[in-house]
Amino acid sequence: MNEDSNWREVAEVLSREIAPLPVGTRIATHRELVKRFSASGTTVSQALALLTQRGLISSRPGAGTFRTQTRAVAPAADTSWQAATLELSGQDSSGSGTPRGFRAQAIAGMLTPAGPDAVDLNGGYLHPDLQPLTALTAALSRAARRPQAWDRPPAGGVPELRDWFAADIGGGLGRHDVLICGAGQSALATALRALAQPGDPVLIEVPTYPGVIAAALAAGLRAVPVPLDREGMRPDLLEQAFERTHARLAVVQPLFQNPTGACMPVARQREIRAIVRRHEAFVIEDDFARHLVHADGPAPAPPMIAEDPDGVVVHIRSLTKPTSPNLRVGALAARGPVLARLRSAHIIDSMFVPAPLQMTALEVVTAASWKRSLRTLAAALRDRREVTVAAVEATLGAAALALRPRGGYHLWAELPSHLDDEQFAAAALACGVMVTPGSRYYPSGDSTVHVRFSYIAAPSVPDIDEAVRRLAPLIAMPD
Repeated sequence: MNEDSNWREVAEVLSREIAPLPVGTRIATHRELVKRFSASGTTVSQALALLTQRGLISSRPGAGTFRTQTRAVAPAADTSWQAATLELSGQDSSGSGTPRGFRAQAIAGMLTPAGPDAVDLNGGYLHPDLQPLTALTAALSRAARRPQAWDRPPAGGVPELRDWFAADIGGGLGRHDVLICGAGQSALATALRALAQPGDPVLIEVPTYPGVIAAALAAGLRAVPVPLDREGMRPDLLEQAFERTHARLAVVQPLFQNPTGACMPVARQREIRAIVRRHEAFVIEDDFARHLVHADGPAPAPPMIAEDPDGVVVHIRSLTKPTSPNLRVGALAARGPVLARLRSAHIIDSMFVPAPLQMTALEVVTAASWKRSLRTLAAALRDRREVTVAAVEATLGAAALALRPRGGYHLWAELPSHLDDEQFAAAALACGVMVTPGSRYYPSGDSTVHVRFSYIAAPSVPDIDEAVRRLAPLIAMPD
């Protein structure tokens, strides 16, 4: 089913079925509904969210979803007029020919809770058992006691936290080269809007993180795909794309690229940076996985901004991935006048990141436990990767994994050619396993023969192993 149009249809069908049921009746599980409606997990989740909002159902963690006591609600108003108005509001009248779009299904799918009956091999945030919860709790408590915790912070961020990010990124940056923002996605959206005008092309890796695609569309930009190889974005194709489109902006993930896991060596970084400089453009470096190197991983290459005296690179660094999805604190770093543009865009977007959150982040990264928590996480990620690799190869075959990155939190697996990624993901969910279809990593959204396995959101290593191997029956050739 089409996610954009059919989740309301699923909700209406379920509403008619649930309304006559006695209070306390357990309704079908998320898995059962996916299988019944041949729908994606996101579609079913949106339908259930609507029914929850209407007061028909409620979820009990670990128990299921149940019919609730019907509460009195106001009669439904006629909001059908909104569809036409929203369609018109999406049209472009500037002559650029590229209207803004809000295609967030891929990101929303990654934020969808797995539920009590499914193993999450889809999510991009640490399971609570992997989070440094003791350190986070202590940091929050200390931050709240700081005298300046409830003062309005500087627009660019708390100076001490900017100092820490500057030192963490390296390359001789100082606090005046750093802007504190609300984690990676916020930084990415701000940078795209600040550095390009609606209708402009932006050169992106393919496949790439869905948040890049969504943020580009929301800014009214034209996402132009540039293919990858094992070392990241291909310089020859990047050169051709710049010459063909006259773009002034590119986006890369040089370290443990999402979803492929490709790592860009220093020589490739220099080549990419030289091409961007030659075309008088910027490159946004999304360094999301810097603190996710595994215990057996080699020292990663320095970030691209470390060798960037000309101000070509706009660097993004975040604390969310190695800590908690709720510690939404990150940084934009750049040299030259571009930082003033970024700061203006950030102020318009959100004014500033709340001081208590910045203070908590500062307490986390300056505590003695910070490096210890990173070492603990590195060991856990190594163990999870090894089990996931073994399970994927046993289920899909050794050729399924072109890369086995010793960093990050995901594997990019090739499916047998007779399978469709969306159908496979839906069938996997019906088996109680959430995986991410590869089509979400392409701006076209076309079907692919890849899926992404994430191994940081599942409860345990045995859960990961059992969940991947549970998919074996889905691989068989049709009769």
